[in-house]
Amino acid sequence: MTTETDSFPRRHARTLRFTLGAPRSFSVAPDGSRVVFLRSGSGTDRANSLWVLDTEGGGERVAADPRALLGGASENLSPEERARRERSREGGAGIVGYATDAAVELASFALSGRLFTAELRAGTARELRVPGPVIDPRPSPDGRYVAYASRGALRVVGAEGTDERALATPESENVIYGLAEFVAAEEMGRSRGFWWAPESDRLLVARVDDTPVRRWWISDPAHPEREPQRVAYPAAGTPNADVRLFVIDLDGARTEVSWDRARYPYLAHVHWSAAGAPLLLVQARDQRAALILAVDPDSGATRMVHADEDPIWLELFPGVPCWSPSGQLVRIADEGGARRLAVGERPLTGAQLHIRAVLDVSDDDVLVSASAGEEAAGPEIGEVHVYRVNELGVERVSQEPGVHSAVRAGGVTVLVSAVLDRPGSRVQVLRDGKPMATVPSYAEDPGMSPRVTLTQGGARRIPCAVLMPRDYAGDSPLPVLMDPYGGPHGQRVLAAHNPHLTSQWFADQGFAVIVADGRGTPGRSPAWEKSVRDDIAALVVQDQVDALQALAADFPLDLDRVAVRGWSFGGYLAALAALRRPDVFHAAVVGAPVTDLRLYDTHYQERYIGHPDEQPEVYRRNSVIDDAGLVDAAGPHRPMMIIHGLADDNVVVAHSLRLSSALLAAGRPHEVLPLSGVTHMTPQEEVAENLLRLQLGFLKRSLGLTNGDEPR
Repeated sequence: MTTETDSFPRRHARTLRFTLGAPRSFSVAPDGSRVVFLRSGSGTDRANSLWVLDTEGGGERVAADPRALLGGASENLSPEERARRERSREGGAGIVGYATDAAVELASFALSGRLFTAELRAGTARELRVPGPVIDPRPSPDGRYVAYASRGALRVVGAEGTDERALATPESENVIYGLAEFVAAEEMGRSRGFWWAPESDRLLVARVDDTPVRRWWISDPAHPEREPQRVAYPAAGTPNADVRLFVIDLDGARTEVSWDRARYPYLAHVHWSAAGAPLLLVQARDQRAALILAVDPDSGATRMVHADEDPIWLELFPGVPCWSPSGQLVRIADEGGARRLAVGERPLTGAQLHIRAVLDVSDDDVLVSASAGEEAAGPEIGEVHVYRVNELGVERVSQEPGVHSAVRAGGVTVLVSAVLDRPGSRVQVLRDGKPMATVPSYAEDPGMSPRVTLTQGGARRIPCAVLMPRDYAGDSPLPVLMDPYGGPHGQRVLAAHNPHLTSQWFADQGFAVIVADGRGTPGRSPAWEKSVRDDIAALVVQDQVDALQALAADFPLDLDRVAVRGWSFGGYLAALAALRRPDVFHAAVVGAPVTDLRLYDTHYQERYIGHPDEQPEVYRRNSVIDDAGLVDAAGPHRPMMIIHGLADDNVVVAHSLRLSSALLAAGRPHEVLPLSGVTHMTPQEEVAENLLRLQLGFLKRSLGLTNGDEPR
């Protein structure tokens, strides 16, 4: 019997899913001499330090230790910083992010709302005394200044701590300079709100006015003495924040950047390098049209560099648009049924690759991450690789089957690789493609290796991961647990070890666990991802059913005992599955689900099912609580456990409360597990641990399984 202290749920929670102690957030000096990264001291230590690896000698040293800098005091985070970490799903502590100058000699970061800098060559750090709380400090490219956001203002200070001043101050309590608005951080992948000029003499600064945004109130019923939190939440069909952009000089003089904000209100991406004028990517609200604009920093005028249109939606991609060093536009485009890399007007990749992100652009090539396109010669299920692309062709940098990413500068590449048969990730430092060092990980070994088969199911070749108990001898069919995310931007079927650990734990309790990435999930083709437009509910449920039934021909599955569990979009899918297909699914664990689609944010919801005022019927048929099957008393009533954090400001608890009310009105059995003080991330150790145990107990009860031994 496994002891309480070393059980998988306890270790999984204590280690933040075995991510603590792993190196991350890499930067490479342009001369290739240094690699900078974050890493905590052990697999259970949440406090990240800033580290430097000297590539020539291979030695590591700590550049900034948060405990030493804070004198052992605990961190005190502002509400704005907590919200920023929630948007980025950051569960760590200490130094969770940093920025550097162009030479990667000076780093800046915030600790407990205070501003610190580190001299990366010398390995020394110090505090700059400035008004706080400090958010997102960033050195100028020449290392002479540090700009940061604080209390709605954008401020700047000399790197020596002198001449601190405000460059832009808010005109009202609803205005913020220098930070990303909610939908940019949550949905667009834009986590920042200011950008230095390459010459370090001015900045592009976003001004966000959320006066038009409707206010919601999020309270903790467990603490009635506390005031509710007032949140500006742009729900589908309601007004967004007003976002403008200014060029601001170091003396505070400002010039507004002009574009057709009425037609293109979303500021999705900003790029400013020495290779050309600042670039903006702006989107129409329906996300079917976008412009890439070049900015004249002196006048604020913009000119169109490229225009895109798509009848379904235009996807956003990390790293683009940007200029190549020679001044050519680099972008990713859905063209000819494939996702291609284009430099200038020329596509450099074809249908063999499904481009996912641009990682680096040099004089000689573009470094990208990509998966195999639908027309590739053979299936590479769940694999993501790093490639060098130029006019001469494509070269794969990562070799072993798995999931890979990279950071590159000065002929040095940091390659991060996760594979199926090795826990965690391995970080190699390559020079000119040859290994020269490895960055050690202090992450804990999970103590288990998933017994996983990557395969495809059904006529649509749905990518699937099938996990069996590690001690299963194949003597009888097993009850089934479908364990999907199943929605956009949430690939779960990956050729890597750690993503399957929780599924393997459930498998070891006596289940055959199936993870299926149906239509709408990333990594296959533009058509695969966009096929869910206006019909997201029916298609994602059908693909789970098709995958299950196809896999039953090859695996020992007991189709009379099938459960489904999921969180966020996966919770939405689990609720739909139990309500719409009770003939297939016999129990559901529904975590933080979006049930009333009108209560989720504009940029996400309108991308997939349009504007609720223009398509009310589309919203109705894709909703959980408006589902006709929910009130059909004649159908089977499948047990459902609904779990939701009361402090969730992304998928607010109203979703689950409305679902529970509808289930109660329909006479449908269900359980509700409210989590006091818990957000969408559930980072609290005790909560995360017990959630796994409670889900297991519910599933066993609901499927009529005996408790047997204690969970392993």
